[in-house]
Amino acid sequence: MPIKLTDEVTVLKGVGPAVSEKLARLHINSIRDLLFHLPIRYQDRTRRTSIGALVPRTEVVIEGMVDVSQVLYGRRRTLVVRLSDGTGAMVLRFFHFNRAQQNRFSRGRNIRCFGEVRRGPHSLEMIHPETQVLNADAPVAMEERLTPIYPTTDGLHQARLRKLIDQCVALLERTTDTIPDFIPRRIRDQLTLPSLEYALSYLHRPPQDAPVNELLDGTHPAQRRLAFEELLAHQLSLKQLRKQTRTYAAPRLPPPAALRRRFLDGLGFSLTGAQARVVAEIDADLSKPNPMLRLLQGDVGSGKTAVAAAAALNALANEFQVAIMTPTELLADQHRRNFERWYGALGIPVLLLTGRLTQKQRKIVIAQIAEGQPCLVVGTHALFQNDVAYPKLGLVVVDEQHRFGVHQRLALWDKGVDGALRAHQLIMTATPIPRTLAMTAYADLDVSVLDELPPDRKPTRTVVIPDSRRDEVVQRIAQARASDRQTYWVCPLIDESDLFEAQAATDTLTYLSEALPELRIGLVHGRLPDKDKTAVMQAFAEHQLDLLVATTVIEVGVDVPNASLMVIENAERLGLSQLHQLRGRVGRGGTTADCILLYKTPLSDTAKLRLQAIRETNDGFIIAERDLSLRGPGEVLGTKQTGSSEYRIADLSRDHALLPLVQRTADELLRSDPAVVDRIIERWLMDRIEYGNV
Repeated sequence: MPIKLTDEVTVLKGVGPAVSEKLARLHINSIRDLLFHLPIRYQDRTRRTSIGALVPRTEVVIEGMVDVSQVLYGRRRTLVVRLSDGTGAMVLRFFHFNRAQQNRFSRGRNIRCFGEVRRGPHSLEMIHPETQVLNADAPVAMEERLTPIYPTTDGLHQARLRKLIDQCVALLERTTDTIPDFIPRRIRDQLTLPSLEYALSYLHRPPQDAPVNELLDGTHPAQRRLAFEELLAHQLSLKQLRKQTRTYAAPRLPPPAALRRRFLDGLGFSLTGAQARVVAEIDADLSKPNPMLRLLQGDVGSGKTAVAAAAALNALANEFQVAIMTPTELLADQHRRNFERWYGALGIPVLLLTGRLTQKQRKIVIAQIAEGQPCLVVGTHALFQNDVAYPKLGLVVVDEQHRFGVHQRLALWDKGVDGALRAHQLIMTATPIPRTLAMTAYADLDVSVLDELPPDRKPTRTVVIPDSRRDEVVQRIAQARASDRQTYWVCPLIDESDLFEAQAATDTLTYLSEALPELRIGLVHGRLPDKDKTAVMQAFAEHQLDLLVATTVIEVGVDVPNASLMVIENAERLGLSQLHQLRGRVGRGGTTADCILLYKTPLSDTAKLRLQAIRETNDGFIIAERDLSLRGPGEVLGTKQTGSSEYRIADLSRDHALLPLVQRTADELLRSDPAVVDRIIERWLMDRIEYGNV
């Protein structure tokens, strides 16, 4: 019988039980699944680049003669090979090698290499490139077409995947079996997109005359054709999720007038007009018999936590529990302290559940939750572990949502099923999202916006200077200490790196300790044990430290009102949204704050625009729009927004211009052809994202 596209992969040559099991890990079970297992990128091995024309951060083929080959002994044993071709010279660097591999690089031998070009201490380098020894008597031909690179798994090599997919493409081109094309013809014509089968065949086997730059950039019409359908699948799945949640029942949680007044009177500040408006929107949702699914956007310092505290009272006063999930233990600790301060006089218990608890402490907290009494639980991912049960979960709050995927927040929401009732859900982000993206990535949510800062929140002054003026910055820190103010110094990396030039936080600590011996200085980074991290942050919050050297672990939620100066090292390496989040850690105490962005030269054009934008405005919504134009939505949204897995071919940073038409097409298909909707979702999301089950 002829092979069909729906047949299992075991009908292909070279697929036995072992390979079949590895393919199943990639959710590949049929020939059609293999056809939709798309290249994540391409390598261009079709042309040789002269060493004198090399550009850092590019993958290229080079050929040259070995001038020097030697083993260096330092922190690690390294094989260093100097290669030249008459136009220039560069270094090949190997950290893992044996004697036979070392002998390949004898002086005078001609070598062909493929790898990524990087800046080294003295010249351009390749780290562990692929190499071939060239023989004039037996020349090695260059590749004739671009080499696709696929997502893979342990034990399944790229060469094996390419051979299997080549079989599938050959079958697609000769079989009468077809893959249905779900995108309406008029939309394909509008975007000048090819047919589905042509796009699949083209991307797996780019012809020799394929436009290399388009394929490498991801802008070829065949890529746009498939990206459009994948974006459509995610959009449809979220819209279906929204539709389904409206069929669930949820407890009615009307606002408790007396308790709300006591809470507001004890805050120590008045809500802004924007906060009051959003609280009213949430009150209206919580009073309905269907689950609230609302996204709360607010700039850094706009008061999202106070809004969440006001909303939580609706559930607590009606004898329900509230869970607040944060991405870090630092933020969970901070929320616990805030809620204990606000709720202490109201007699509401506040519990903390994180991975840092001892087994005994964890059991006590889990037992308290299991009693079903009204309480507020703050925690990390530990909140939705299997052994945690919420008898009466009325409201779920997810803070800094861009750190979580859809499945993670829905896993916590699923904990709140009480008979026929579901919990309400409030999602919060301090990264404002442009409207078009919000409608795409959060099609299952209603959106509220805090577009007003508290009156005592003054704009942070931002300056951008080269790191050659580091000594001036050190003096500025001394001046802050003289005014009894504290300082953050942020470094992107923790330790020295062979691949990057960023100043390490550990080295910075040593440098600043020598330059400012009179200051009390602490260090915090992601590799510190949680208890040590919390202890350092607590010491800084209590002004036992004058200066905190930190990595970007402090980006989210850290609140120290006395900190009025921030220095960000290697600012050119960070995105706009991240710079804005970091800058938001200062200026929280009612005084004017300063942010100093140190950069290394030379700056790329994009880095110049980014640093100019962060210097010109403190408005997070303007920052988000600039981020969209400079860097795309990937940073604004995080990497996990529309499902448990990353996109196969779509890229929000590259393809966001397709989004308005994707949204219109989704609405049209939901109205006119619901059967096709299910097939599009199944094609792209398969069983990895079972929205209907949560």
